[in-house]
Amino acid sequence: MTADITPFRIDIPQPQLDDLHARLDRVRWPDELPGVGWEYGVPLAYMRDLVEYWRHTYDWREHEKRLNSVPQFTTEIDGQNVHFLHLRSANPDALPLIATHGWPGSVVELLDVIEPLSEDFHVVVPSIPGYGFSGPTREKGWNVERVVRAWAQLMDRLGYHRYGAHGSDWGSAITRELGRIDAEHVVGVHVTMIGTPPPPDAAPYTEEEQQRLKHGERYQRELFGYAAVQSTRPQTLAFALHDSPVGQLAWIVEKFKDWTDSTDVPEDAVDRDQMLTDVMLYWLTGTAASSARLYRESFAGRGGQPEPSTTPTGVAVFPKDLSLTIRRFVEPTNNIVHWSEFDRGGHFPSMEEPDLVVDDIRRFFRGLT
Repeated sequence: MTADITPFRIDIPQPQLDDLHARLDRVRWPDELPGVGWEYGVPLAYMRDLVEYWRHTYDWREHEKRLNSVPQFTTEIDGQNVHFLHLRSANPDALPLIATHGWPGSVVELLDVIEPLSEDFHVVVPSIPGYGFSGPTREKGWNVERVVRAWAQLMDRLGYHRYGAHGSDWGSAITRELGRIDAEHVVGVHVTMIGTPPPPDAAPYTEEEQQRLKHGERYQRELFGYAAVQSTRPQTLAFALHDSPVGQLAWIVEKFKDWTDSTDVPEDAVDRDQMLTDVMLYWLTGTAASSARLYRESFAGRGGQPEPSTTPTGVAVFPKDLSLTIRRFVEPTNNIVHWSEFDRGGHFPSMEEPDLVVDDIRRFFRGLT
């Protein structure tokens, strides 16, 4: 390993875990209206049960061990620490693949797909600067484009001069832009959503397009509050999330309910321990504020049609995602060569339906090579 890349192992000091347990033992529970269920947010009864499980049953050391089973490293890029998982394929000629998580995800989001993908790819899974073990960002300006340039430098530093990319949520935006900005080296990008507004001349809409637009309207009407706060006043929110593990848990677990293919509770779609491990990465690394800042930095000046990309692009659409990409809206500015529609899954497909994700990534890149 070069001097620029350092092996990394997660080893959380026991006092940090003891402090978490002490805080969970002293929760100050809010009241709630009777009979509202999830309509007003996370229900009190559900939260009490989840916190009880977190405090007395969930075993961080077990999941720390699982995370450490994948080789991990850190490096400094553009003045920022970057943490990443790196699992090389047994096939030395495998295509390198960089896979990027979103918010409120982390590298935990991709744990179930890393090993199967390594049968065909050298897999690199970085923590976005400001997230997880990359740690907080220390200056303004860490937006999507800056992350993209860091990813291009990371892959170059690893000796990967021809590679593919995959992502969901922010990972989709980062992946799409990586294909545009580093097109010389990126052979193809695979994403689960492309946030493109309807072109001015898009109407009239088909019935399916109308349904997808209504799906997106619900997000803007009911579910966008988190983004409005994080893109305007992330620091104010951070005081609550950084000081209260239950506050951090509620802020994240609501998204696992609203954004997944679940029915009654988030665990209908995602494993409870995996969800808690994702929350733990935010809590243990103190990245509530810095992860939210990605919204503030990236939303500034955002709007209109994106810069065109000619890099071959694959899109996987999951029916319970936040927004459902409409193909004819994105084709004018993207080189769409692969399109998959699934009948199950939501915004965290690598956690909800890892087999579908792995298979679709394989099919997309096999079609290119």
